[in-house]
Amino acid sequence: MKAKAHRQIAIWLYCGAATIIIQIILGGITRLTGSGLSITEWQPLLGTLPPMNNAAWQQSFDKYKEIAQFKIVNPHFTLEDYKSIFFWEWFHRNWARFMGLVFIIPFIVFVIRRQLSKKLFIQLLVLFLLGLLQAVIGWIMVKSGLNDTAIVVNDMKLAIHFIAAIILLCYIFWVAFSLSIKRERYNYSKKLKNFCLLIIAVIFIQLFFGALMAGSKAALAAVTWPDINGYLIPPELYQNGAEYSNSHLLWIQFIHRLLAYVLVVLIIILYFKAAGWRKDKYLASIRIVPIIIVVVQAVLGIVTLLNVFSPHFKVYALLHQFIGMVLLIVLLHFYFMCSKKNGWITFI
Repeated sequence: MKAKAHRQIAIWLYCGAATIIIQIILGGITRLTGSGLSITEWQPLLGTLPPMNNAAWQQSFDKYKEIAQFKIVNPHFTLEDYKSIFFWEWFHRNWARFMGLVFIIPFIVFVIRRQLSKKLFIQLLVLFLLGLLQAVIGWIMVKSGLNDTAIVVNDMKLAIHFIAAIILLCYIFWVAFSLSIKRERYNYSKKLKNFCLLIIAVIFIQLFFGALMAGSKAALAAVTWPDINGYLIPPELYQNGAEYSNSHLLWIQFIHRLLAYVLVVLIIILYFKAAGWRKDKYLASIRIVPIIIVVVQAVLGIVTLLNVFSPHFKVYALLHQFIGMVLLIVLLHFYFMCSKKNGWITFI
């Protein structure tokens, strides 16, 4: 009975994690379409429905006209243009509401059925608190662009919002792993575990700089590869002056590129450190997966950079973001497999 309950809860959590991944992708679409500031109010309940008549649409549009994004970037917008960007932000917020139902309703059912242990109940309460915190951070981020000077949200707040979502995602997967994965015989290696944890830390930093790249549009500072505007290390990184006003953008891109190379090397090393797993078919397949994903991710990053002005840029950017999340989840699973002493790991 306990195993069945754990399986049901794990499936629920995996489904919830899928909705978060979709939400992160929707956030990327919202950013890429310039839709994030189209709704200037936060109405958790009343905002569920879009404006229902022309007067309501015009009122919402008039509020948008008060911020700098309209005045500087979109002064040519008609009401129909406004509706096109309104949709993605509205959909993004409504998906968040849907996510709330996905988590809350089954949670109540599990509580009524008394299928949650005290430990698991506390873990799920932490999950809800992280979700609430993420919503608050999201609104703080949006507010950073609702003024007379900013034409986009603050890139640092966008990066924090993104990383908060990633932390929530990892937490859900970790709880789900603990419910759906059992440990049998496996030669535990503390060194392998710590090395995997190091890679996860680097991925978090890389994702943070990836969000900074997106929020600040740092890709535009150097649309070349493998060089950076003709240099291995561009002089703008270590010189000052008005002519180097984009140095901070180059720093963001330089660090993002450097971390990508570091990750490729670290994951290759991890592959060889887990050489003992070759004896088991399942573990051997898990061992090779991070290498495949990190190579795909690196290639996607290069393609995205070189296609900044391409009509396909948005697709490449979203794929790059998605594969980055997949890499983190795979490494988290890898770390979970190394985290306990007694047993190699299979799914129930």
